[in-house]
Amino acid sequence: MTDIINLGRVRKAKAKAAAEHAAAQNRRIFGQSRLEKERLKAERDGAEQRLDGHRLKPVDEE
Repeated sequence: MTDIINLGRVRKAKAKAAAEHAAAQNRRIFGQSRLEKERLKAERDGAEQRLDGHRLKPVDEE
């Protein structure tokens, strides 16, 4: 015979797990210091500049 499950309890557990996941993401994003944020922004900007530097220009622009 199968076990009886309380669907309300399962639904609440699923919502709690989703909320914990969202909280973990927010801690990772908003829990950074100003210096860490600036360092990550500088890395992203540098990677974007390197990518733009390797981009080929169309013949019409020359």
